[in-house]
Amino acid sequence: MKEKIKKLFGGIDLNWKKLIIFAIVAGVYTGIMAMLPIAKNTSFADIAISFEVWILFGILIIMNSKSAKDSALKCFVFFLISQPLVYLTQDIINHSKLFLTYYRFWIIWTICTIPMGFIGYFMKKDRWWGLAILTPILIFLGIHYSGFLGETLYYFPYHLLSALFCIVTLLLYPICIFNDKKVKITGIIISLLIIITMTFITFANNTTYNTTLLVSDSETGKIFDDTYKVYLEDDKLGRVYIEYNESLEAYTVNAEFKRAGITNLVMEDSNGNKTIYEIDVKRNTYNITKTNEE
Repeated sequence: MKEKIKKLFGGIDLNWKKLIIFAIVAGVYTGIMAMLPIAKNTSFADIAISFEVWILFGILIIMNSKSAKDSALKCFVFFLISQPLVYLTQDIINHSKLFLTYYRFWIIWTICTIPMGFIGYFMKKDRWWGLAILTPILIFLGIHYSGFLGETLYYFPYHLLSALFCIVTLLLYPICIFNDKKVKITGIIISLLIIITMTFITFANNTTYNTTLLVSDSETGKIFDDTYKVYLEDDKLGRVYIEYNESLEAYTVNAEFKRAGITNLVMEDSNGNKTIYEIDVKRNTYNITKTNEE
């Protein structure tokens, strides 16, 4: 297994035919994952909106190229083919216009793959400057890891695979790219420091979803003020509170959710009468339904 993984980083005869097929498959697959309802908000759809898998693709192309020029050209052609296909696949199936709307923003990234592919090739020289080239990529990948970990903590197990993918590749790159023992060990230490730091930062700054759940309104029959008490039966999801909203000129029930899930929101007046709502909290939305009054 170790030898097979190592072979991916420099042991493949990556000719132009293989590269073009690789680009077509990657682009079409990504477009399909972006459309599948079952993949929505999961790790399988992350390839359509973030860089971690594309970083791997780029590094594999660089490590299997024969020269700096070859690396630059192959990276450029790969992304020139794959990225438009992500949008065109969706446009053909859904009759949308994503290519015209979004690809113009990604063409800049595609052009940037030329110097990145050229410079990245020098990681193969197995010297300290190769690690200096790789380190910004590791930091960028660490930022992705932090984002996915935050999403996983909020909406477990969503994006767990993406978080694990980032950890694995952070360690895999210095191990597989470098043969010099000192450079390899230093690279692993840098990756471990990035993982530990980003984990600490993520836990210290939990992902939250802030929203207004209810507005006091006599027309809808939802009347309350700051004399009422409001709470969640499962306070692990976060907290709710009542405050006066100046712009709405009404009292509102606001929420700071730390996790997704289903629980009851209880509103209690000064006489102990309770109104109960079932609330289903998701990533950036929620469903709230009045169940009964006590």
